[in-house]
Amino acid sequence: METLDSYKNSRENNFNLLRFIAASMVLVSHSFPLATGSGISEPLKRFIGITFGHIAVDVFFITSGFLITGSLLRSKSYFSYVAARALRIYPALFVAISLIVFVMGPLVTSLSIGEYFSKETFVYFAKNVTLFMGVSHTLPGVFENIPWHSAVNGSLWTLPYELKMYFYLFVVFVLLKESRAYLPDFIKRFYKFEYVIATLAITSLTLHIANHFYFHMFNDFIRLFSFFFVGSFFYCFAHRIVLNNLLFFVATGLLVVSLFSKDAFMLCYILLLPYLVFYLAYIPRGIIRKFNQLGDYSYGIYIYSFPIQQLTAFAIVGISVLQMTVLAGVITLCFAIASWHIVEKRSLSFKPKSS
Repeated sequence: METLDSYKNSRENNFNLLRFIAASMVLVSHSFPLATGSGISEPLKRFIGITFGHIAVDVFFITSGFLITGSLLRSKSYFSYVAARALRIYPALFVAISLIVFVMGPLVTSLSIGEYFSKETFVYFAKNVTLFMGVSHTLPGVFENIPWHSAVNGSLWTLPYELKMYFYLFVVFVLLKESRAYLPDFIKRFYKFEYVIATLAITSLTLHIANHFYFHMFNDFIRLFSFFFVGSFFYCFAHRIVLNNLLFFVATGLLVVSLFSKDAFMLCYILLLPYLVFYLAYIPRGIIRKFNQLGDYSYGIYIYSFPIQQLTAFAIVGISVLQMTVLAGVITLCFAIASWHIVEKRSLSFKPKSS
């Protein structure tokens, strides 16, 4: 039986396609509230309790935990890991936020240019290009009279969480590596990176499930932490995870059957989604693999879609969900393609090798 270990370091995979689909799901999901002004208007939310965007973000964090763990373990130095992560996130983000603040904002604000370029504008720019202090969502006078008023780029909320996960993973790795030499041999047997990752994954996944079923709380940090470290767990224990058609269809069948109950679905969803993601990332082959030749447009779609959707609502009063999805989708894809080929791909060429 083939395990995930035989695939995990291969460039022949469907991650670009999966992330593209996930980013597109975020766009579709956001079209409902941005066109209607209602946060509960998406049909999937009413049916199973979560949105397309919710699922997409979970997929992002699962794949990120897996791929970033691999990158960390392959890195030749601590600097190369940090540099690789910064080059992936910040250049494209800087360009996107600059266009939003200095081009889009002045064109659509209801205020004068002098009033628009206030302290709030520069705080928005500083927070959103660094992500260290969270993100800001409003600019002076921008998008005040549209259905989902004032929000400029709601998608950015996940990026500080993403950075935190990179940091936590890095800290675990560094602490274990640097302290190992000072430990007695009998402790070293159990003092391993993969064991700590397993502990973090299982503990956070348990808290995630407990939050839903026992505490009836929704905690984004626990949810995203758990999926990121479950992705990391899949990388560390890839040699024990079998990928085959039977297990995939059984997992899919359980997920479909669980739709009779929102609680049953959530339990199956939390437990089975990671396996489904990695099966789809590696097993389906054929013409879909040609998608990799196009590039990775997912990040561009993610950081540009929300403001472009808001622009369509600003320009077309009463725009429908379908109209917004199609129009904003086409424009966003153009920006994402440009972002990849002009900014992201070139930035990544500076990434240290083996990162």
